[in-house]
Amino acid sequence: MQEGYHTKSIQEIFKELETSEKGLTHEQAGERLKRDGKNIIKKTKKFQGLKIFFRQFNSFLIYILILAGAVMLYFKNFLDSIVIFAIVLLNSGIGFFQQYKAEKVIEDLKKLIIQKSKVMRDRKKTEIPAFQLVAGDIVFLEHGDSVNADCRIIEQKNLQANEAVLTGESFPVSKSSKILPHKNQLTEMENMLFAGTQIVRGECLAVVVSVGMETEFGKIAETLQEIKIQRTPMQKRLDRFSKQLGLMIFGLVAIVMLVGVAYGFEIFEMFLTAVALAISAIPEGLPAVIVVAFSISSLMMSKKNVIIRRLPAVESLGSVTVICSDKTGTITEEKLNVRGLFAGNNFYLKKEKDIFLKGKKMEINRNNNLFQLLKISVLCNNARYEEVDGKYQVIGDPTEQALVYNALDLKVDKKILIEKEPSIKKFEFDSKRKMMSVLRDCGRINVLYSKGAPEKIISLCEFEIAGRDIRRLTSKRKAELLEYSREMEKQALRVLGFAFKNFSKKAKIEEKGLIFSGFIGMIDPPRKEVKDAIAKCRSAGIDVKIITGDSELTAFAIAEQIGVHGKIINSEELDKMSDEEFSKEINEINIFARATPHQKLRIANLLQQKGEVVAITGDGINDVLALKSADVGIAMGQRGTDIARDVSDIVLIDDNFASIVEGVSQGRRTYDNIKKFTKYLLSVNFSQILLIVTTIILGLPLPLFPLQILWINLITDSFPALTLVFEKEENVMKTKPRKEKSILNNIWKFIIIAGLLNFLACLTVYLIGINNGLEIEKIRAMVLTTGLLFELLFIYSCRSENLLTEIGVFSNKWMNIAILIGIALHILLIYSPLAIAFKLAPLTLNNWLFILPFAISGLVLFEMWKYFKNKNANK
Repeated sequence: MQEGYHTKSIQEIFKELETSEKGLTHEQAGERLKRDGKNIIKKTKKFQGLKIFFRQFNSFLIYILILAGAVMLYFKNFLDSIVIFAIVLLNSGIGFFQQYKAEKVIEDLKKLIIQKSKVMRDRKKTEIPAFQLVAGDIVFLEHGDSVNADCRIIEQKNLQANEAVLTGESFPVSKSSKILPHKNQLTEMENMLFAGTQIVRGECLAVVVSVGMETEFGKIAETLQEIKIQRTPMQKRLDRFSKQLGLMIFGLVAIVMLVGVAYGFEIFEMFLTAVALAISAIPEGLPAVIVVAFSISSLMMSKKNVIIRRLPAVESLGSVTVICSDKTGTITEEKLNVRGLFAGNNFYLKKEKDIFLKGKKMEINRNNNLFQLLKISVLCNNARYEEVDGKYQVIGDPTEQALVYNALDLKVDKKILIEKEPSIKKFEFDSKRKMMSVLRDCGRINVLYSKGAPEKIISLCEFEIAGRDIRRLTSKRKAELLEYSREMEKQALRVLGFAFKNFSKKAKIEEKGLIFSGFIGMIDPPRKEVKDAIAKCRSAGIDVKIITGDSELTAFAIAEQIGVHGKIINSEELDKMSDEEFSKEINEINIFARATPHQKLRIANLLQQKGEVVAITGDGINDVLALKSADVGIAMGQRGTDIARDVSDIVLIDDNFASIVEGVSQGRRTYDNIKKFTKYLLSVNFSQILLIVTTIILGLPLPLFPLQILWINLITDSFPALTLVFEKEENVMKTKPRKEKSILNNIWKFIIIAGLLNFLACLTVYLIGINNGLEIEKIRAMVLTTGLLFELLFIYSCRSENLLTEIGVFSNKWMNIAILIGIALHILLIYSPLAIAFKLAPLTLNNWLFILPFAISGLVLFEMWKYFKNKNANK
C-alpha cells in the first residue's frame, strides 16, 4: 500500500489512480494487469531442492562419519559401513523434509486470497477472479466477504472488519470513509481495508489502491521469504561438540599409530588398530539417537496437545529462555464474558452464573434496576436467539452474543428473548455515532432502547433511573458516572452504556433526553491454567512476554491477572526507540501493546542478538514473520491459519499457553537424555585408546585386535545406549534454561574419571593374565568381556544424578532388555565357532568369577560417589 492513501481525499485518489466511481473499462484493467501483474503472492526466491538437500551434510560430525564409513568400506567391513551411511542419509533426509515443508508457506499465502471479487467494469457491476484486481478498481464488499486487495473506503454503512489475522486486534474494527491525519499504524487506519481480512458487518464501496506484493499482506510474504530458518541450539552445540571430538580423536589415534610404529609394530597392523580405535571412539550412533529421542518426545508431546513439525524443535523448546505470546485465544479464552455491571449506583460482580453485590449473592427480580439494565441489553441487540437442532443458540456479533448469554446466565425470562417486543425502527451502530438504538412496540407506548460508548450515552441522557425514581442528571453526576465507567475499564473490561426512553405512539423519535440505566463490562478472560503455567515458567527461569494487537489498558490488566509483571510499551513508543535504546530496556518490558508484524519480528531478533532462545506463539498472518525467525515458532491448531501452522516448528492442538509448559518439560528431558548418551559413549570408548597406548609403551602384545574393538562398539553403542532416551528425569522445570555452548559442558570430569576406571579395570585384568602365563587368546577374551560388561553395567550410572536405588533398577525396562540381549550375544560369540574368527578362547567359571569385580567396579564406585555427593549437598 502506497503510504498516505488514508490521508487523501477520494478525489485525490481517483486522480492519482486515473479512475472514478464508475470504475475502469476492461481495456484499462487489461493494460494495468499487464503493467502491474496479477493480484497474487509471488515467490521471490526459487526453491532449490538439491541445494537444500546437500546443505544437510554441512556438519563436522557428518564429515567424520562419512570418512569413517569410507574407511570401513575400503577394508570390506560392510556391516559397519552400511550402518554409518544409513545414519548419515537418515539424518540428512529428515533435515531436507523439514525445510521442504516450511517452504509450503508461500502456497498457503496464495490460498488466502479468495477467488472472486465484485467490481465495477464498463459501468456495470460484475464478478471477476480476484487475481485480476488492479489498482483503481471499484469494489463492492458486504458482510461475509473477504478483502482481496488493499482498498480505500469511498462510502460505507455500518461497516466493521475483522483484522485479527493481520493486526492481532481481537475485536471487530469499525470503519469509516473520512480522511485521516498521518498515521503509521494499521490499527488506526479506519478508512482502509486490507487484503486477507474479512467484512463482519455492513457494506461498502471502495477503490483498490494496492494489489499482490504491494499490499500489506504481500509485504509480509516478501519479508518472510528473506528470513532464514534458525539453527536450533542442539544443532549449534552438536557442531561445536563434533569439532572438539574430531580433533581429539584424530590426535589420539595419530599418537597410537606413531607410538606403535616406534615400538616395532607393523605399520599396517597399527593402521588397522588406529582405524578401529577411531571408529570405536566416534559416537556414530549419536545422530540416530537424537532422531529417535526427538521422535519419541514428539509422540509424548502429541499426547499433551503439542504437535512437533520440526524434530529438532523438541530440544529447542527445552532450551527456551523467553516465550513471547499472543494474548487473544492463547492466554485468554477468546470468548467475551460479562464480568461487571453498574446499575442503581451499585457495582455488581458476575462470577460464573451468579451475581454479587459487595460479596453477597443477589437475586434479580423485575422491580430492580439490574433487571431493567439486562432487559435493555437484550432488546437493543441484533443477535438472534433461535432453535437449531432442538437447542437454542445465540447467533450474531461477539459483543451482542455476550450480552444475551449474560442475560440467560442470570435467568432473565426467555420470553424476552424469544417473543421480543416488536421492533418498529432501528438506528444502527456506526463509528461516528458510537451507539445504536431499537424502537419497540410495548402496547400503549413505544420504548427506545439504546446502547453505546459510555461517553456517548451519557451525553444524550437527561435522567437516570435509581430504584423506582427517575432523577435529572446534573453535569456533576454525569462526570461521576463517566468516572465509574473508567474504573471498570481499568479492569480490562470493555464497557457499554445503556439507556431508554418512553414515547407516545405519535411522538417524534429522537435519540436524546434518554434515561440512563447503567453500564455492562465485558472481558475476554484468561484461561484458568495460564497463571499456573506462567508461574512454572518463572520457576524454570523462562521470561514470558505478551505481544498483542490489543490496547495497553486491556493488555496490562490481563497481564496483571496472570502474573506477568513489568513495563508496558505501545507500538508508537517502540517505533521511536533505536535498537540500542530498545536493547537496554527489552528485558524489563514484558507487555507490548498494538504491536505490528514488523515489530514482532524486531522483538524476536533483538532478543536473539542478546543471546536469548526465543519461542513465539501466533495464529495469523501478522505472526508468520516472527514465527519463522524465532528459535521456536508455536502456531495455534484451532484458530491458526495454514500459513502460521506451516511456517511454525510446533502446533498447539488446544491453542492453550499451558500446553507449552508440558512441551518445555519434555524438551528439557530430551536434551538431558541426549547428554547422558554422549556422556556414556565418550566415557567408555576412550578407555580403549588408553589401553592400547599403555600396552604398546610397556612392550606387550596388543590386548585387543581391531575386530574385537569393533565388537565392543557394536554391542554397547547400539541398543543399550539408545534406551537412555526413555529416561524420565524429574524436576526439570525447577532449573534455569541451559545456555551451554557445547554438549560437553559439565560432563568432562565424569567422562575422564569413568574412562580411567574402565581403562584400569581392563589393564589390571590384562596384566594379571600376562603374569599368570595365560594364553593370549584367553587373556584377550577376558579383557574383551571385562570391557564389554563394564560398559553395559556402567550405563545404569549414566541414567541420573540420583542413586540407582532411588530411581529403580527396573524403571527402564527397555534398558534391562537391551543389556540382557547384549550379554547373551557376547556369550554366544565366546562359546560358538565365531570365537575362532575373533581369535578368542572360551572362558571358564573361574575366569568369569575373576573378571566380575572389575566389570562391576564402575557401577559400584560411581553409585558410591553419587551417594556422598548428594549427602553433602543436602547438608
